[in-house]
Amino acid sequence: MKVIICGAGQVGSNIARQLAQEKNDVTIIDMSPELARKIGDELDVRSMVGHASHPAVLEEAGADDADMLIAVTYSDEVNMVACQVAHSIFNIPKKIARIRAQDYIRPQWAQLFARENMPIDAIISPEMEVARAIERRLKVPGAFDTVSFADGKVQVIGVRLDENCPIIHTPLEQLTELFPGLNVTVLAIYRDGRMRVPEREDQMFPGDDVYFAADANHVERVMPLFGHEEEEARSIVIIGGGNIGLHLAQLIEKKMRNVSVKLIDSNRARAERITDDLERTVVLHGSALDPDLLQEANAARAETIVALTNDDQVNILASLLAKGQGTRKAITLINNPVFGNLVTSLGVDVVVDPRATTVSEILRHIRRGRIRGLHSFRDGAAEVVEGVALETSPLVGKPLRDLKLPPGIIIGAVIHDGEVILPRGDSVIEPNDRVIILGLQDVIQKMESMFSVGLEFF
Repeated sequence: MKVIICGAGQVGSNIARQLAQEKNDVTIIDMSPELARKIGDELDVRSMVGHASHPAVLEEAGADDADMLIAVTYSDEVNMVACQVAHSIFNIPKKIARIRAQDYIRPQWAQLFARENMPIDAIISPEMEVARAIERRLKVPGAFDTVSFADGKVQVIGVRLDENCPIIHTPLEQLTELFPGLNVTVLAIYRDGRMRVPEREDQMFPGDDVYFAADANHVERVMPLFGHEEEEARSIVIIGGGNIGLHLAQLIEKKMRNVSVKLIDSNRARAERITDDLERTVVLHGSALDPDLLQEANAARAETIVALTNDDQVNILASLLAKGQGTRKAITLINNPVFGNLVTSLGVDVVVDPRATTVSEILRHIRRGRIRGLHSFRDGAAEVVEGVALETSPLVGKPLRDLKLPPGIIIGAVIHDGEVILPRGDSVIEPNDRVIILGLQDVIQKMESMFSVGLEFF
């Protein structure tokens, strides 16, 4: 596949890295000579300096025979015009754009991106995606990551194990016998900086980050078996009233009706403006690094603080100050990945990486075949995909024990006629079943081919 990526920032460079590792033909364009040179030196991609929406630049990048254009520059307008030029002049089949300004994507302007106007096949709104990701985490206390699949019927959850976990040091093959109600599939274990798909005889240890798939209706019963019995927050303090903070507060008001929310923003005009957009949320103006203001927000009695400003250092310090006052849990937005590995040792419970959330959403639109959902973990170390099994799929018609899946691929759940089935050896996937499957980085293309038409896999 031949792909042009406009923008070599964190999102663009990570998409380029993933696609290059999968042997795609990637060209990346950026206005910054330094960024273009850096990514060209690090990755097996072609890098160019130029204005990504200029026809001459896109022509030089190979737009005449490109399969896809992904526009993720920092300018919404450049992204939109790049897609328009890609369509009108070069007839590139698929165009994806990151759009930050919410005014462009309001429902009443939906026709703006219709094929006859400004044809963009997929629009990614990072702020809305991040707010949704945080709201999902709030509903599963104790998880550092949670993703919904199959219209919310299945959840893939990441948890860190400690000495209190009752299933540590137990071979996975014995879990069903010891805990008959444990209706989950352990998909992957992250240990010592390495992601792996476990074998039946493998054990889990304290300090492991474990990813599992579960029927969404059983999550509350499953979490204690992984050592997590935290209660859902009833009082939340949000730091930062930007688009992410505002969207999150609105989601909580809509979906978590019994939760009390206070929001702190340092910009008085912004604080006053968003008050009109919220119904139950109490909006406070001031610095989140002011202990007196945190006391006024009643941080000491809040179960969770969510720090969402544009400043990583403010987010980290505000989280630690609130926890020092008594807040039980801190969810902290970190833009610089260097900080992400450090802050958990300081007391931050959950790190939110907006780049990773955006990359996952873009990858969902890139993957071929009948892909319905996708999430990337640990900078692409593994992907979980929800796909529709076609009659031609090698997954269909055989007991799972006879499939002989390649190492690094595991089936987490099957949805048949709306019912969630946690796979066992004698389970059989039928045509049009929806399948939740995890694959490690080096077998992602093989996993993708399982949901494609007419491709030989085995």
